[in-house]
Amino acid sequence: MSKAASTTGLRIDTHAHVFARGLPMADGRRYTPAYDITVDEYLARLDAQGMSHGVLVQPSFLGSDNSYMLQAIARAPDRLRGIAMVEPDLGEQALLALQQGGVVGVRFNLVGGAPLPDFKGAWRDTLRHIAQLGWQVEIHREAVDLPQVLEPLLELGMKVVVDHFGRVDPALGVDDPGFRYLLSTGASRLVWVKLSAQYRNGGSEGGAHFARQAWPLLRQHLGPERLLWGSDWPHTQHESMTDYADSWRRFEDLVSDEQDRRLITGKTAAQLFDFA
Repeated sequence: MSKAASTTGLRIDTHAHVFARGLPMADGRRYTPAYDITVDEYLARLDAQGMSHGVLVQPSFLGSDNSYMLQAIARAPDRLRGIAMVEPDLGEQALLALQQGGVVGVRFNLVGGAPLPDFKGAWRDTLRHIAQLGWQVEIHREAVDLPQVLEPLLELGMKVVVDHFGRVDPALGVDDPGFRYLLSTGASRLVWVKLSAQYRNGGSEGGAHFARQAWPLLRQHLGPERLLWGSDWPHTQHESMTDYADSWRRFEDLVSDEQDRRLITGKTAAQLFDFA
C-alpha cells in the first residue's frame, strides 16, 4: 500500500490532554486542574466527531512525569500518539522507552515568561537524540519570542511544531512581528503550525477574527502540508468558551475547502505523528 493510500480516510486531532487531580503536580505551575479527564472520555469524543486518531500532549502542570499519558496511550496504542515533556539530561535509552510507549516528540511549554531553554548548550545532546529518532519539537510560546526559540532549533535541523497559531498579541493580530517571522519560516519546510485554540489569541470572538485573517497567510507561506488541526480539548482555562464539537466546527468554518481539511487532518498529520 502506498503512503498516500494508507492515509486515506484518516482524520487526526493533534492536540488534546488527559490528567487527574490526584497526580503529582509540577512546581511553579501556572494552573492546577479542578477536574479529571480520562482517555476513555477522549476516545468517546473522537468517536462522536468521526476522528480516527488523536495525539495526547503532556500538560505543563504535570511536568516531565509522562506516566499518566503513557498509560492512556497504552489503552489504544494504534489510535493514539504522545508528545512528552522531558528534562535536558534525559538519556537515549529513556527516549527510546518513550518511543516504545507511542511518543513521537517533545514539548516546551514556555508561555507566561518561562526562561528560554539553552538549546545550544544543556539541551544539545538530547536534541541530537530526538532528531535521530525523527521526532518533532513542539513549541508553545508567545509570538514575540518565536525568533529566539525557533532559530537554534532550525539551525540544528529539527522538525518544529508551533502551537495555537503562534500565540500572537491579540492587539496586533497578524501584524505581530512574531507572527510575521513565523510566516517566514515556511521556506525552511521544517516548521508546522497548529490551527488550534483560536480563543488563546484574543478570546472567543477576537480569536476567531484573528484566525480568519491568519488562515490565508499561513496557507500561502506554509501550505496545508505544514498545517495541523488540534482540538485543544478539554480547553483548560477556557472550558466555558467552547467544547469538542465547537472546536471542530470552527475549524470547518475556517478551512472551508474540503481538500485542504483532508490534507491537514489526514496525510499531513499522519506523516508527522507516525500514523501513516
